Amino acid sequence: MLREYLPVLLQIIVAIGFAASALLVSIVVGKTGKRTGAKDSAYECGMVPQGEGQSRFSVRFYLVAMLFILFDLEIVFMYPWAVVYKEAIAQSSLVFWSMLSFISILMVGYVYALKKGALDWKK
Repeated sequence: MLREYLPVLLQIIVAIGFAASALLVSIVVGKTGKRTGAKDSAYECGMVPQGEGQSRFSVRFYLVAMLFILFDLEIVFMYPWAVVYKEAIAQSSLVFWSMLSFISILMVGYVYALKKGALDWKK
């Protein structure tokens, strides 16, 4: 039984070996120069940088991104279901009810997000 897992163990050992060798080569070959003020500042097309280097984004952008990912995953699950639906429904109606419950849970989340104002940009 242990022989069946030997290729997996070998692959893990090889992967760790590649990662360790890449780190070792970068440490040995890489140069670390002295840090100066010019090297620490951001390059702004030859001009002196003005203001902060990072600007903050509104949380709403992240909420919209999370909603996009949520509904993108919904499509990822629904497409294969739609492809095999005709053959699967002939065998069992569980296929229909499981997808209906999945969509219902997602719709409850969508309605909750709408009620909380996740897509309301005027706030």
